[in-house]
Amino acid sequence: MEIREASLLASAPSREHWPDSDLPEIVLAGRSNVGKSSLINCLCQKKALAYVGKTPGKTRLLNFFQVNRQFVLVDVPGYGYANASHRQLMQFGAMMEEYFGERSQLKGLLLLADLRHKPTSDDVTMAEFARYHGIPFVIAATKADKVPRSRRHAQLQLVASTLDCDIQDVLPFSSVTQEGREAVLAAMEQFIHRK
Repeated sequence: MEIREASLLASAPSREHWPDSDLPEIVLAGRSNVGKSSLINCLCQKKALAYVGKTPGKTRLLNFFQVNRQFVLVDVPGYGYANASHRQLMQFGAMMEEYFGERSQLKGLLLLADLRHKPTSDDVTMAEFARYHGIPFVIAATKADKVPRSRRHAQLQLVASTLDCDIQDVLPFSSVTQEGREAVLAAMEQFIHRK
């Protein structure tokens, strides 16, 4: 898939602000500071399409990015940020339940996990959440450029076993080197054409 154009369609604090669109949607979810904004910018080849903040946990909205006028990437708030209040965590949970449960345009989930570390319990919960809702997903294992080649396979196996998925569903990705960009785009294309 070649991405020719991408733009922010909406930043939605609640369902009333979700864009009125019938385009297929792919959700990007992951812990705060896992590199979601960098991945979006890398995929779309636009440096400042998604805001890359220095402080993790800043995104509090569902950000909808229209791509090629063919599909929409939905960036959801990062989870697992220690400084988030209990109220914010409850709001995040309710927002996710509402979106995953009611958005008929949702075709797939790109779950981001840091390849350097074992996925957290929050990552496991998100994978289980996707399975519960019948949403196909793949894992973008970010920050792959920071993992030595000698440790690469072991780390990919660790991510796959922790998230209870096949190793071929774990795609090493680096927004620095663009490794994995084509593989992620190919996975997204499969989501888009899913019946």
